[in-house]
Amino acid sequence: MISMSIEVGSVVEGVVTGITNFGAFVELPGGKVGLIHISEVADVYVRDVKDFLKEQDKVKVKVLSVDDRGKIGLSIKQLQPPAPRKQHSNDFRRSNRVNSLTFEDKLSKFLKDSDERLTDLKRNTDSKRGGNGGRGGAGGGGGGGSAARRAE
Repeated sequence: MISMSIEVGSVVEGVVTGITNFGAFVELPGGKVGLIHISEVADVYVRDVKDFLKEQDKVKVKVLSVDDRGKIGLSIKQLQPPAPRKQHSNDFRRSNRVNSLTFEDKLSKFLKDSDERLTDLKRNTDSKRGGNGGRGGAGGGGGGGSAARRAE
């Protein structure tokens, strides 16, 4: 009869009996103990389980798994409505997609910008070389400097 109440997918109430860095142990009806893994504690990032649960807390949990050795996997997160999480993550994405472009549009824009930058870079590089008298580089610039000093 007890195993009937601890079936995968069922929702049961239990008491937190221990907290570890990887989750919380919960005593279920009939004295069985299950684990709420840290990733199943809340719908947000959980750094420390103690920020969400403490020993002797009564919690409602969903049974995720029962393995051959009797280990019971539990979740609080899956009982919470998923809307707040989706709304939060979608808000971020939507704000970036208000004026969204298709992948092809983004790619062609990137290629156009990239070509323009390369053209500008080549133009700047060529004008610097041309201004120094071609390959002479430092020699051409040095001569101009000494002429400027003589003029003073």
